This record gives sequence, structure tokens and C-alpha cells, in this order.
Amino acid sequence: MNPVTVNNIGGFSGNQAIQGTKGKESATFGQIMKQAVSSVDQMGEAADKAIVDMLAGKADVAKTMIELQKFDISMKTLVSFRNKAIEAYQEINRMQF
Repeated sequence: MNPVTVNNIGGFSGNQAIQGTKGKESATFGQIMKQAVSSVDQMGEAADKAIVDMLAGKADVAKTMIELQKFDISMKTLVSFRNKAIEAYQEINRMQF
């Protein structure tokens, strides 16, 4: 079975492979999702810090907006991925064997 790679979910650079039963031990789906959520959370913290820095006069508006947009895009990507995973789970539940 060929490995499937997950690339850049919410800022998570997932060059890790999800493999079948053969091959080396790799990250599980849960571990990848946990790392992706953690990465998005760190981006949220960076965006919060950028806002505080801007209000204190330590950062300009452009840098703050870039941080906010990076967080926004990452959060939307993560939510979209979550929705697709839920849809796939529901579809599997509807299957009759």
C-alpha cells in the first residue's frame, strides 16, 4: 500500500506518512490531528500576541493583519478537514454490510 501524505493542515507541515499494515511505524491519525490542532492553537496565540504588540506600539498593523490572516486560514482549513472527517464517518455508518 502506498503511503498517503498530509500536507500543511492549519500550518502543520505533515510530511509524515500514514501507512497500511506494512512498513515502518508512523504517526496515527489521532497524533496528526492533535499536532495540527496544537499548531493552529500556537498560531492563535501568535495572533493574540501580535494584537497586544500592536496596541502597545511595538508592531505595525501590517504584521498584525498577516498574523491574523494566517490564523484565520489555518482555522478554516482545520474546520473544513474536521467536517470532511465527520462526513466520512457518517457515510461509513450508513453503509450496510
